Amino acid sequence: MNTLNDTRRYDLDWLRTLAFGLLILYHIGMYYVADWGWHVKSDVTSTALQNLMILTNPWRMSLIFFISAMALALAQRHSGRLTLFGLRTNRLLVPLLCGMFVVVVPQVYFEALSQQLIEPGFFNFWWHYINPNTELLRDHHSPIGLLTWNHLWFIPYLWCYSVLVLLGAPLLNALANKLQRLPGSIALLAAMVTLIGAWYFLRQAFPSSHALLDDWYNHAKYFSVFIAGYLFALQGNWWQKVITYRRWLLLAAVFGYTLIIADRNGLLDSIPQSFGESVSGRLLIGVVLALNHWGWILALIGYAGRYLNRRTNIIDKDGKLLHYSNTAILPWYMLHQTLIVVFAMWLKPLALPVAMEAVLLIILTSAGCWLGYEVIKRFWLSRWLFGLKVSLKPTDKHPQAVETHFAAVVAPKQVIVSRSEK
Repeated sequence: MNTLNDTRRYDLDWLRTLAFGLLILYHIGMYYVADWGWHVKSDVTSTALQNLMILTNPWRMSLIFFISAMALALAQRHSGRLTLFGLRTNRLLVPLLCGMFVVVVPQVYFEALSQQLIEPGFFNFWWHYINPNTELLRDHHSPIGLLTWNHLWFIPYLWCYSVLVLLGAPLLNALANKLQRLPGSIALLAAMVTLIGAWYFLRQAFPSSHALLDDWYNHAKYFSVFIAGYLFALQGNWWQKVITYRRWLLLAAVFGYTLIIADRNGLLDSIPQSFGESVSGRLLIGVVLALNHWGWILALIGYAGRYLNRRTNIIDKDGKLLHYSNTAILPWYMLHQTLIVVFAMWLKPLALPVAMEAVLLIILTSAGCWLGYEVIKRFWLSRWLFGLKVSLKPTDKHPQAVETHFAAVVAPKQVIVSRSEK
Protein backbone atom coordinates (compact mmCIF):
# COMPACT_ATOMS: atom_id res chain seq x y z
CA MET A 1 0.00 0.00 0.00
CA ASN A 2 1.24 3.46 -0.83
CA THR A 3 1.29 5.69 2.26
CA LEU A 4 2.08 9.39 2.35
CA ASN A 5 3.19 11.63 5.18
CA ASP A 6 2.72 15.38 5.68
CA THR A 7 6.36 16.41 5.37
CA ARG A 8 7.92 19.14 3.33
CA ARG A 9 9.63 18.06 0.10
CA TYR A 10 12.93 19.88 0.33
CA ASP A 11 14.08 18.24 -2.89
CA LEU A 12 11.52 20.29 -4.82
CA ASP A 13 12.72 23.45 -3.10
CA TRP A 14 16.31 22.70 -4.06
CA LEU A 15 15.45 21.65 -7.59
CA ARG A 16 13.40 24.80 -8.19
CA THR A 17 16.28 26.93 -6.90
CA LEU A 18 18.79 25.17 -9.14
CA ALA A 19 16.46 25.43 -12.15
CA PHE A 20 16.07 29.19 -11.80
CA GLY A 21 19.80 29.59 -11.18
CA LEU A 22 20.40 27.71 -14.40
CA LEU A 23 17.96 30.06 -16.14
CA ILE A 24 20.12 33.07 -15.20
CA LEU A 25 23.23 31.42 -16.67
CA TYR A 26 21.27 30.45 -19.78
CA HIS A 27 20.15 34.02 -20.43
CA ILE A 28 23.72 35.26 -19.98
CA GLY A 29 24.68 32.64 -22.56
CA MET A 30 22.09 34.09 -24.93
CA TYR A 31 24.13 37.29 -25.03
CA TYR A 32 27.16 35.38 -26.34
CA VAL A 33 25.75 32.50 -28.39
CA ALA A 34 26.01 32.82 -32.17
CA ASP A 35 23.05 32.74 -34.59
CA TRP A 36 20.38 32.87 -31.90
CA GLY A 37 18.50 36.15 -31.69
CA TRP A 38 18.20 37.95 -28.36
CA HIS A 39 17.46 41.47 -27.14
CA VAL A 40 21.12 42.55 -27.34
CA LYS A 41 24.18 40.64 -28.55
CA SER A 42 27.88 40.70 -27.82
CA ASP A 43 30.29 41.58 -30.60
CA VAL A 44 32.04 38.28 -29.80
CA THR A 45 29.79 35.25 -30.18
CA SER A 46 30.37 31.50 -30.09
CA THR A 47 28.81 28.77 -32.19
CA ALA A 48 30.23 26.08 -29.90
CA LEU A 49 28.22 27.55 -27.05
CA GLN A 50 25.07 26.29 -28.79
CA ASN A 51 25.95 22.69 -27.96
CA LEU A 52 26.19 23.49 -24.25
CA MET A 53 22.97 25.51 -24.18
CA ILE A 54 21.07 22.78 -26.05
CA LEU A 55 21.83 20.56 -23.07
CA THR A 56 19.09 22.39 -21.11
CA ASN A 57 17.14 24.24 -23.81
CA PRO A 58 14.57 21.47 -24.59
CA TRP A 59 13.53 20.75 -21.00
CA ARG A 60 14.56 23.66 -18.75
CA MET A 61 11.19 25.42 -18.63
CA SER A 62 9.30 22.11 -18.70
CA LEU A 63 11.06 21.16 -15.47
CA ILE A 64 9.87 24.36 -13.79
CA PHE A 65 6.28 23.79 -14.97
CA PHE A 66 6.50 20.18 -13.78
CA ILE A 67 7.66 21.20 -10.29
CA SER A 68 5.03 23.96 -10.10
CA ALA A 69 2.27 21.49 -10.91
CA MET A 70 3.57 18.98 -8.35
CA ALA A 71 3.43 21.61 -5.63
CA LEU A 72 -0.06 22.72 -6.68
CA ALA A 73 -1.32 19.14 -6.38
CA LEU A 74 0.22 18.74 -2.93
CA ALA A 75 -0.94 22.17 -1.74
CA GLN A 76 -4.56 21.04 -1.95
CA ARG A 77 -3.98 18.87 1.11
CA HIS A 78 -3.75 22.07 3.16
CA SER A 79 -5.64 24.75 1.20
CA GLY A 80 -8.93 24.89 -0.67
CA ARG A 81 -9.05 25.50 -4.39
CA LEU A 82 -10.52 28.98 -3.97
CA THR A 83 -7.72 29.92 -1.58
CA LEU A 84 -5.10 28.63 -4.00
CA PHE A 85 -6.73 30.51 -6.86
CA GLY A 86 -6.61 33.76 -4.88
CA LEU A 87 -3.03 33.16 -3.82
CA ARG A 88 -1.83 32.41 -7.34
CA THR A 89 -3.73 35.36 -8.78
CA ASN A 90 -2.33 37.84 -6.28
CA ARG A 91 1.22 36.53 -6.39
CA LEU A 92 1.40 36.09 -10.15
CA LEU A 93 -0.71 38.72 -11.88
CA VAL A 94 0.40 41.63 -9.71
CA PRO A 95 4.13 40.90 -10.29
CA LEU A 96 3.36 40.37 -13.99
CA LEU A 97 1.91 43.88 -14.29
CA CYS A 98 4.82 45.32 -12.31
CA GLY A 99 7.21 43.50 -14.60
CA MET A 100 5.53 44.65 -17.80
CA PHE A 101 5.25 48.33 -16.80
CA VAL A 102 8.57 48.69 -14.97
CA VAL A 103 11.02 45.79 -14.91
CA VAL A 104 11.30 44.78 -18.58
CA VAL A 105 11.32 48.32 -19.99
CA PRO A 106 15.14 48.59 -20.13
CA GLN A 107 15.24 45.39 -22.18
CA VAL A 108 12.99 46.89 -24.85
CA TYR A 109 14.79 50.24 -24.69
CA PHE A 110 18.31 48.86 -25.14
CA GLU A 111 17.17 46.43 -27.83
CA ALA A 112 15.67 49.27 -29.86
CA LEU A 113 18.66 51.50 -29.14
CA SER A 114 21.16 48.83 -30.24
CA GLN A 115 19.28 48.51 -33.54
CA GLN A 116 19.26 52.31 -33.94
CA LEU A 117 15.48 52.42 -34.01
CA ILE A 118 15.16 55.16 -31.38
CA GLU A 119 17.10 58.11 -30.02
CA PRO A 120 18.69 57.97 -26.54
CA GLY A 121 16.39 59.03 -23.72
CA PHE A 122 15.03 56.33 -21.43
CA PHE A 123 12.18 58.19 -19.73
CA ASN A 124 10.86 59.57 -22.99
CA PHE A 125 10.90 56.03 -24.34
CA TRP A 126 9.14 54.72 -21.22
CA TRP A 127 6.32 57.22 -21.71
CA HIS A 128 5.77 55.92 -25.22
CA TYR A 129 6.16 52.32 -24.02
CA ILE A 130 3.25 52.54 -21.57
CA ASN A 131 1.04 54.41 -24.06
CA PRO A 132 -0.82 51.80 -26.21
CA ASN A 133 -1.60 54.49 -28.80
CA THR A 134 1.96 55.64 -29.33
CA GLU A 135 3.29 56.00 -32.87
CA LEU A 136 6.80 55.03 -31.79
CA LEU A 137 8.01 51.76 -33.38
CA ARG A 138 4.58 51.15 -34.91
CA ASP A 139 5.89 48.11 -36.81
CA HIS A 140 6.80 46.45 -33.50
CA HIS A 141 3.43 46.85 -31.83
CA SER A 142 1.28 44.10 -30.39
CA PRO A 143 -2.45 44.67 -29.67
CA ILE A 144 -1.34 46.50 -26.49
CA GLY A 145 1.31 48.64 -28.14
CA LEU A 146 4.91 48.23 -27.05
CA LEU A 147 3.99 46.64 -23.72
CA THR A 148 5.48 43.17 -23.39
CA TRP A 149 6.29 40.56 -20.75
CA ASN A 150 9.51 39.32 -22.43
CA HIS A 151 11.16 36.74 -20.12
CA LEU A 152 8.21 36.92 -17.73
CA TRP A 153 6.05 34.90 -20.15
CA PHE A 154 6.28 31.99 -17.69
CA ILE A 155 4.07 33.90 -15.22
CA PRO A 156 0.88 34.28 -17.33
CA TYR A 157 1.30 30.73 -18.63
CA LEU A 158 1.62 29.39 -15.09
CA TRP A 159 -1.44 31.36 -13.96
CA CYS A 160 -3.58 30.09 -16.86
CA TYR A 161 -2.51 26.49 -16.37
CA SER A 162 -3.11 26.75 -12.61
CA VAL A 163 -6.62 28.10 -13.13
CA LEU A 164 -7.49 25.34 -15.59
CA VAL A 165 -6.13 22.64 -13.30
CA LEU A 166 -7.88 24.05 -10.22
CA LEU A 167 -11.17 24.08 -12.15
CA GLY A 168 -10.62 20.49 -13.21
CA ALA A 169 -9.11 19.32 -9.92
CA PRO A 170 -11.99 16.98 -8.94
CA LEU A 171 -11.64 15.11 -12.23
CA LEU A 172 -7.84 15.07 -12.04
CA ASN A 173 -7.89 13.85 -8.44
CA ALA A 174 -10.30 11.08 -9.38
CA LEU A 175 -8.05 10.16 -12.30
CA ALA A 176 -5.05 10.11 -9.99
CA ASN A 177 -6.81 7.59 -7.75
CA LYS A 178 -7.57 5.35 -10.73
CA LEU A 179 -3.95 5.55 -11.85
CA GLN A 180 -2.60 4.18 -8.56
CA ARG A 181 -2.07 0.71 -10.05
CA LEU A 182 -0.81 1.93 -13.43
CA PRO A 183 2.89 1.06 -13.89
CA GLY A 184 5.12 4.11 -14.11
CA SER A 185 6.57 2.86 -17.39
CA ILE A 186 3.13 3.06 -19.02
CA ALA A 187 2.61 6.58 -17.66
CA LEU A 188 6.02 7.61 -19.03
CA LEU A 189 5.16 6.14 -22.42
CA ALA A 190 1.90 8.13 -22.46
CA ALA A 191 3.78 11.33 -21.60
CA MET A 192 6.29 10.69 -24.38
CA VAL A 193 3.56 9.95 -26.94
CA THR A 194 1.82 13.22 -26.00
CA LEU A 195 5.01 15.20 -26.50
CA ILE A 196 5.80 13.45 -29.77
CA GLY A 197 2.30 14.23 -31.04
CA ALA A 198 2.64 17.90 -30.09
CA TRP A 199 6.01 18.14 -31.83
CA TYR A 200 4.85 16.25 -34.94
CA PHE A 201 1.58 18.12 -35.54
CA LEU A 202 2.12 21.58 -34.05
CA ARG A 203 5.81 22.51 -34.00
CA GLN A 204 6.06 23.78 -37.58
CA ALA A 205 2.57 25.26 -37.77
CA PHE A 206 2.85 27.17 -34.48
CA PRO A 207 6.50 28.11 -33.76
CA SER A 208 7.22 29.36 -30.27
CA SER A 209 5.99 32.93 -29.71
CA HIS A 210 5.34 33.16 -25.93
CA ALA A 211 2.39 35.39 -26.87
CA LEU A 212 -0.11 33.16 -25.00
CA LEU A 213 -3.02 33.39 -27.45
CA ASP A 214 -1.41 31.78 -30.51
CA ASP A 215 1.33 29.69 -28.91
CA TRP A 216 -0.29 26.31 -29.48
CA TYR A 217 2.81 24.15 -29.69
CA ASN A 218 4.14 25.51 -26.42
CA HIS A 219 0.72 25.06 -24.80
CA ALA A 220 0.56 21.46 -25.98
CA LYS A 221 4.04 20.89 -24.59
CA TYR A 222 3.93 22.81 -21.32
CA PHE A 223 0.32 22.17 -20.34
CA SER A 224 0.74 18.43 -20.86
CA VAL A 225 3.88 18.63 -18.70
CA PHE A 226 1.88 20.55 -16.10
CA ILE A 227 -0.84 17.89 -16.04
CA ALA A 228 1.82 15.20 -15.83
CA GLY A 229 3.44 16.92 -12.86
CA TYR A 230 0.11 17.22 -11.09
CA LEU A 231 -0.68 13.53 -11.50
CA PHE A 232 2.90 12.47 -10.75
CA ALA A 233 2.89 14.24 -7.38
CA LEU A 234 -0.13 12.20 -6.26
CA GLN A 235 1.50 8.88 -7.15
CA GLY A 236 3.99 7.96 -4.45
CA ASN A 237 4.88 4.75 -6.27
CA TRP A 238 5.80 6.62 -9.47
CA TRP A 239 7.89 9.08 -7.50
CA GLN A 240 9.78 6.32 -5.72
CA LYS A 241 10.35 4.42 -8.99
CA VAL A 242 11.90 7.55 -10.51
CA ILE A 243 14.27 7.80 -7.53
CA THR A 244 15.12 4.11 -7.83
CA TYR A 245 15.76 4.21 -11.58
CA ARG A 246 17.40 7.64 -11.66
CA ARG A 247 20.64 6.27 -13.15
CA TRP A 248 18.82 4.64 -16.07
CA LEU A 249 16.86 7.83 -16.66
CA LEU A 250 20.09 9.83 -16.70
CA LEU A 251 21.60 7.36 -19.16
CA ALA A 252 18.57 7.74 -21.45
CA ALA A 253 18.83 11.53 -21.19
CA VAL A 254 22.54 11.55 -22.08
CA PHE A 255 21.86 9.19 -24.99
CA GLY A 256 19.15 11.49 -26.36
CA TYR A 257 21.34 14.57 -25.96
CA THR A 258 24.26 12.81 -27.67
CA LEU A 259 22.14 11.99 -30.71
CA ILE A 260 20.86 15.57 -30.93
CA ILE A 261 24.38 17.02 -30.77
CA ALA A 262 25.70 14.45 -33.23
CA ASP A 263 23.01 15.42 -35.72
CA ARG A 264 23.64 19.16 -35.25
CA ASN A 265 27.36 18.70 -35.88
CA GLY A 266 26.95 16.66 -39.07
CA LEU A 267 27.91 13.27 -37.63
CA LEU A 268 24.71 11.71 -38.96
CA ASP A 269 24.94 13.15 -42.47
CA SER A 270 25.29 9.66 -43.89
CA ILE A 271 21.57 9.17 -43.23
CA PRO A 272 19.62 10.23 -46.36
CA GLN A 273 17.77 13.52 -45.96
CA SER A 274 14.64 11.86 -47.36
CA PHE A 275 14.50 9.63 -44.28
CA GLY A 276 14.32 12.63 -41.96
CA GLU A 277 11.46 14.05 -44.00
CA SER A 278 9.46 10.80 -44.07
CA VAL A 279 6.78 9.92 -41.52
CA SER A 280 8.89 7.19 -39.95
CA GLY A 281 11.94 9.47 -39.87
CA ARG A 282 10.06 12.32 -38.21
CA LEU A 283 8.56 9.93 -35.67
CA LEU A 284 12.03 8.62 -34.84
CA ILE A 285 13.24 12.20 -34.34
CA GLY A 286 10.23 12.78 -32.08
CA VAL A 287 11.15 9.73 -30.01
CA VAL A 288 14.71 11.03 -29.52
CA LEU A 289 13.45 14.49 -28.54
CA ALA A 290 10.91 13.02 -26.10
CA LEU A 291 13.53 10.71 -24.59
CA ASN A 292 15.88 13.64 -24.10
CA HIS A 293 13.09 15.81 -22.66
CA TRP A 294 11.60 13.38 -20.16
CA GLY A 295 14.88 11.67 -19.39
CA TRP A 296 16.44 14.84 -18.01
CA ILE A 297 13.33 15.94 -16.11
CA LEU A 298 12.79 12.62 -14.36
CA ALA A 299 16.51 12.01 -13.79
CA LEU A 300 16.73 15.35 -11.97
CA ILE A 301 13.58 14.58 -9.97
CA GLY A 302 15.12 11.22 -9.05
CA TYR A 303 18.52 12.55 -8.01
CA ALA A 304 16.97 15.41 -6.07
CA GLY A 305 14.67 12.97 -4.27
CA ARG A 306 17.64 10.78 -3.37
CA TYR A 307 20.13 13.42 -2.26
CA LEU A 308 18.37 16.73 -1.65
CA ASN A 309 15.25 15.85 0.33
CA ARG A 310 16.52 17.53 3.47
CA ARG A 311 16.71 21.14 4.60
CA THR A 312 20.42 20.99 5.42
CA ASN A 313 23.26 19.30 3.57
CA ILE A 314 26.95 19.68 2.86
CA ILE A 315 26.27 22.79 0.73
CA ASP A 316 23.81 24.41 3.14
CA LYS A 317 24.69 23.24 6.63
CA ASP A 318 22.28 25.53 8.50
CA GLY A 319 19.44 25.76 5.95
CA LYS A 320 19.89 29.51 5.42
CA LEU A 321 20.62 29.25 1.71
CA LEU A 322 17.45 27.25 1.04
CA HIS A 323 15.41 29.64 3.15
CA TYR A 324 16.85 32.61 1.28
CA SER A 325 16.18 31.09 -2.14
CA ASN A 326 12.59 30.22 -1.22
CA THR A 327 11.84 33.82 -0.39
CA ALA A 328 14.01 35.55 -3.00
CA ILE A 329 13.40 33.41 -6.07
CA LEU A 330 10.54 35.38 -7.64
CA PRO A 331 12.19 38.83 -7.33
CA TRP A 332 15.45 37.35 -8.65
CA TYR A 333 13.59 35.83 -11.58
CA MET A 334 11.86 39.11 -12.37
CA LEU A 335 15.04 41.20 -12.19
CA HIS A 336 17.74 38.99 -13.70
CA GLN A 337 17.24 39.44 -17.45
CA THR A 338 16.88 43.20 -17.24
CA LEU A 339 20.07 43.36 -15.20
CA ILE A 340 21.87 41.17 -17.75
CA VAL A 341 20.88 43.54 -20.56
CA VAL A 342 21.77 46.70 -18.62
CA PHE A 343 25.15 45.44 -17.42
CA ALA A 344 25.98 43.96 -20.83
CA MET A 345 25.39 47.34 -22.44
CA TRP A 346 27.51 48.99 -19.75
CA LEU A 347 30.40 46.54 -20.22
CA LYS A 348 30.32 46.44 -24.01
CA PRO A 349 32.16 49.76 -24.69
CA LEU A 350 35.00 48.62 -22.39
CA ALA A 351 35.96 45.92 -24.92
CA LEU A 352 37.17 43.54 -22.20
CA PRO A 353 38.37 40.02 -23.02
CA VAL A 354 35.24 37.95 -23.45
CA ALA A 355 36.04 35.54 -20.59
CA MET A 356 36.59 38.45 -18.18
CA GLU A 357 33.45 40.18 -19.39
CA ALA A 358 31.32 37.04 -18.98
CA VAL A 359 32.54 36.49 -15.41
CA LEU A 360 31.87 40.14 -14.57
CA LEU A 361 28.40 39.88 -16.12
CA ILE A 362 27.58 36.89 -13.91
CA ILE A 363 28.90 38.65 -10.79
CA LEU A 364 27.14 41.95 -11.54
CA THR A 365 23.83 40.24 -12.37
CA SER A 366 23.93 38.16 -9.17
CA ALA A 367 24.90 41.18 -7.09
CA GLY A 368 22.15 43.26 -8.70
CA CYS A 369 19.54 40.60 -7.98
CA TRP A 370 20.74 40.34 -4.38
CA LEU A 371 20.68 44.09 -3.86
CA GLY A 372 17.33 44.43 -5.60
CA TYR A 373 15.78 41.81 -3.37
CA GLU A 374 17.27 43.39 -0.25
CA VAL A 375 15.53 46.65 -1.17
CA ILE A 376 12.27 45.01 -2.31
CA LYS A 377 11.73 43.04 0.88
CA ARG A 378 11.89 46.12 3.11
CA PHE A 379 8.77 47.96 1.89
CA TRP A 380 5.21 46.70 1.81
CA LEU A 381 4.47 48.14 -1.64
CA SER A 382 7.53 46.61 -3.29
CA ARG A 383 6.86 43.32 -1.51
CA TRP A 384 3.34 43.26 -2.98
CA LEU A 385 4.51 44.25 -6.45
CA PHE A 386 7.14 41.50 -6.50
CA GLY A 387 4.98 38.71 -5.12
CA LEU A 388 6.15 38.58 -1.51
CA LYS A 389 3.92 38.35 1.53
CA VAL A 390 3.03 41.86 2.64
CA SER A 391 2.21 41.32 6.30
CA LEU A 392 4.95 39.81 8.46
CA LYS A 393 3.82 38.16 11.66
CA PRO A 394 6.20 37.15 14.44
CA THR A 395 5.94 33.49 13.40
CA ASP A 396 7.05 34.46 9.92
CA LYS A 397 10.59 34.83 11.20
CA HIS A 398 10.93 31.05 11.23
CA PRO A 399 13.05 29.90 8.27
CA GLN A 400 10.14 28.01 6.70
CA ALA A 401 7.43 30.56 7.31
CA VAL A 402 8.34 33.59 5.18
CA GLU A 403 6.85 32.61 1.84
CA THR A 404 6.78 33.94 -1.67
CA HIS A 405 4.61 32.66 -4.45
CA PHE A 406 7.20 30.07 -5.38
CA ALA A 407 7.53 28.85 -1.79
CA ALA A 408 3.93 29.19 -0.63
CA VAL A 409 2.13 28.07 -3.74
CA VAL A 410 4.71 26.29 -5.86
CA ALA A 411 6.27 24.41 -2.96
CA PRO A 412 4.16 24.58 0.18
CA LYS A 413 4.07 21.96 2.89
CA GLN A 414 4.31 18.79 0.92
CA VAL A 415 4.22 15.00 1.17
CA ILE A 416 6.83 12.32 0.80
CA VAL A 417 6.73 8.60 0.43
CA SER A 418 6.99 6.93 3.81
CA ARG A 419 10.18 5.14 4.78
CA SER A 420 8.39 1.82 4.44
CA GLU A 421 7.96 2.51 0.72
CA LYS A 422 11.70 3.10 0.21
